[in-house]
Amino acid sequence: MNTTRLVILAALGIAAIPISPAASAEAPPGAASCSGCHDAGTEGPLPRLTGRNAAELVAQMQAFRSGQLQATVMDKIAKGFSETEVQAIAAWYAEQQ
Repeated sequence: MNTTRLVILAALGIAAIPISPAASAEAPPGAASCSGCHDAGTEGPLPRLTGRNAAELVAQMQAFRSGQLQATVMDKIAKGFSETEVQAIAAWYAEQQ
């Protein structure tokens, strides 16, 4: 096989690999700060956020923001995000595996 065929086949092979939206999506602003406490790898003392239902995450953030859920830090953190940011962060974490 000549070099040109190898290059074409390699390019076709790479193009045929499906890329999931979660794998290619860039984290929205603010999402990286969540992983400092909510480890993406394993369940620890604080709940893991990756793969969780987006509506659940939004509801929890709203409850922290309103004071319905008491916390030592999360209520203050939640107040720092706009509703649009919360929606984007929740959607992104829901897509992650």
